[in-house]
Amino acid sequence: MISQRQLFLNHLAQTTDFPLSLEIEKAEGVYLYARGGKKYLDLISGISVSNVGHRHPKVIHAIQEQLDKYLHLMVYGEYIQYPQVQLARRLSERMGEGFESVYFVNSGSEATEGALKLARRYTGRPEIIYMDKAYHGSTSGALSVIGDEGFKRAFRPLAPGSRSIRFNDLNDISSITTRTAAVIVEPVQGEAGYIPPAPAYLQALRKKCNETGSLLIFDEVQTGFGRTGSLFAFQKLGVQPNIITLAKGMGGGMPLGAFVTSKRIMDCLKQDPILGHITTFGGHPVSCASSLAALEVIEREKLAEQVDAKSTQFHELLQHPAIQELRGEGLMLALQLDTFENLQKVIENCLEDGLITDWFLFCDNAMRISPPLTISTDEIREACGIILKALDAVYSR
Repeated sequence: MISQRQLFLNHLAQTTDFPLSLEIEKAEGVYLYARGGKKYLDLISGISVSNVGHRHPKVIHAIQEQLDKYLHLMVYGEYIQYPQVQLARRLSERMGEGFESVYFVNSGSEATEGALKLARRYTGRPEIIYMDKAYHGSTSGALSVIGDEGFKRAFRPLAPGSRSIRFNDLNDISSITTRTAAVIVEPVQGEAGYIPPAPAYLQALRKKCNETGSLLIFDEVQTGFGRTGSLFAFQKLGVQPNIITLAKGMGGGMPLGAFVTSKRIMDCLKQDPILGHITTFGGHPVSCASSLAALEVIEREKLAEQVDAKSTQFHELLQHPAIQELRGEGLMLALQLDTFENLQKVIENCLEDGLITDWFLFCDNAMRISPPLTISTDEIREACGIILKALDAVYSR
């Protein structure tokens, strides 16, 4: 009889020649359970998705309740659907003035596409500026603002009028001009290896965009929903963008994304032409119900308020001569080693001992640490113990 693994390799489109190929039968809290019963601590939350843990009871309950009412009804923006309306209202309230209008999509890539399209439409300008080593998704428009040529070269030509500047470089900010429709930036760079902003860098970006009339877009796909220690990173960092993109942790484990801005800016998508941006499944009611429940969990369990203490615990426990740096913001941490080869061995050893971690697209000598925000102090201790054991095994050879 053909195995599930072989079916996976034969029929599921592959993204690399070396998938992890773990056959997971169940997930609960911070743990995944493989066929055969082996338990894995998920230290990457499915890449910053499961902020409230896997299958949180309140999220599951909200999904089941919505399943009993209705699923898809109509293309986006036509019917009044309670989960959509309530989620949009709560996001607007949490974000504050300037974020009255929420456009729901299905993913972070779609949120990027919508935000770029909106910025060009609203300003009437051609140029988008993005950061070196940025990642904003892999659809064609989003790919045009990825800051790594190796990921773009095979898919050119891409959207014209996009160019990069260096993140955290104040001199490069002068490249922003009155031709610039928008600057898109991750407030903490993700796939570059969790690079925090330098002091006053985002403030300087905001000031320059104000001077040129350019829109400032924050990609909070990874930083949003409590991961940095505030509900959204812009609140902690003290800089307000014009547009925010959201996804990943937003859905509580369900597919959901959004771009959020003022009503004044968003309204330009509904005229000249009408239906200037449309989606069939964006803001699916089940995903919105899941998101509402996840947001409630984050707030009621005060998960964002616990992030800094949990981050400190990782910093205190992860002490080893092989660690060159442990950087990041909140529970977005990158543990940097000397080479990819050694990091790969450490990650393999961790997996063998029941800990799932990963490296970054544009920083292959750093380990990703982005656990569910629900991770306990004992679970942090368990994870760090496995990492330290793996470091000892690799660097004592």
